Amino acid sequence: MFNTLPWYIGLRYIRAKRRNGFIAFVSLFAFFGMALGVFALIVVLSVMNGFDLELKKRILRVIPHGFITTAEPLKDWQGLSSQIQYQPNLLASAPFIEGRALLSYGGGVRGIQLEGILPEEEAKVSEVSRYMMVGHMDYLQPGEYGIVLGSLIARSLGLTTGDRVTITLPVVSVSPAGIFPRSKRFRVVGVFEVGAQVDQSLALIHIADAQKLFRIPGEVHGLRLKFDNIYTAPASIQQMGKSLGDGFKAKDWSQTQGSLFQAVKMEKTVVGLLLSIIVAVAAFNIVTSLIMMVAEKRSDIAVLRTLGLTRASVVQIFMVQGSVMGVAGVVFGTVFGILGANYLSPLMTWVESQFGFQVFDADVYFVTHLPSVWRPEDTVLVSIFATVLSILATIYPAYRASLIAPAEALRYDT
Repeated sequence: MFNTLPWYIGLRYIRAKRRNGFIAFVSLFAFFGMALGVFALIVVLSVMNGFDLELKKRILRVIPHGFITTAEPLKDWQGLSSQIQYQPNLLASAPFIEGRALLSYGGGVRGIQLEGILPEEEAKVSEVSRYMMVGHMDYLQPGEYGIVLGSLIARSLGLTTGDRVTITLPVVSVSPAGIFPRSKRFRVVGVFEVGAQVDQSLALIHIADAQKLFRIPGEVHGLRLKFDNIYTAPASIQQMGKSLGDGFKAKDWSQTQGSLFQAVKMEKTVVGLLLSIIVAVAAFNIVTSLIMMVAEKRSDIAVLRTLGLTRASVVQIFMVQGSVMGVAGVVFGTVFGILGANYLSPLMTWVESQFGFQVFDADVYFVTHLPSVWRPEDTVLVSIFATVLSILATIYPAYRASLIAPAEALRYDT
């Protein structure tokens, strides 16, 4: 039968007025410490989720969901595109040529990711044309050697439309005059800005110009792919690669951009572990307050033991007291954490508008607002962790209370 006496006494001890005011202060400090730790964990994890989602959305505006490539340059990309067009969840495909290069202008040099595209096909797999600051993707015409640059490349070199830049490939050309690096002059016809890492590395040219520059006439490196869901795209791409056979290699966005997203995930984990220290400190405060409570209630414990209360019941009394204190803090922190996570972005926007400053300077950061995405699974994990830690913190003080000998405690009781 469930014994309600330990619960009654434990809850009564929580409400009882303390003879020692410091015990009440430590108990209140433990409650607010637990609430603050849970609140901070939920809000910070939500902010990390927001940054992760924001980066994925921005990068995948330009970076396709996947790629199909071959060991040698692909001659009949139209045939391959027709072959895969009925694959499940596939929306579109487009040919591409890519390679690393150096872009130089006016004494400045930048390393870039150079990609040759068909503008009309690229629009089906990438949204870069929607984020043009100046110029247009249609200005990329075969034989005119136009180039579209990311905004940070253009800004760092002081480029604008009409300027002529030199593209140099990491290969050499042998001629009767000697050995020279392969290079070509291009004219800037557009600048895009998506607010992500690609702004500082990506440059686009027409695929016909890329074929001449890379010396693969009539061939491409592969196909870019776009699916209806970026999160299910990796599985769909791997399945497509198996269906095409050994001559084809399938790669998805999680492999090409995986290091960046893994870094964000690792940062979220590390920050979560560091903030867990707040919850651990609150748990230690529960231990401290219970030890002081045991010392104050020493004579009460002795009287209860003489009346027949068992050691197990004494343990339950102080476990109830400490656990309720900790769980109350968890509930308090969880409620305000959920509210904070869901209303943090509009609150920061309001604060910035009221005080006339911006937390994230647009000249420094890609993301200029504070994104927050609340996920129930994070909140459940944090709440369970804090609750378990609160219960574990009560075991030692409760056990020490059960060891109090009634005769010894009452001997010196005045």
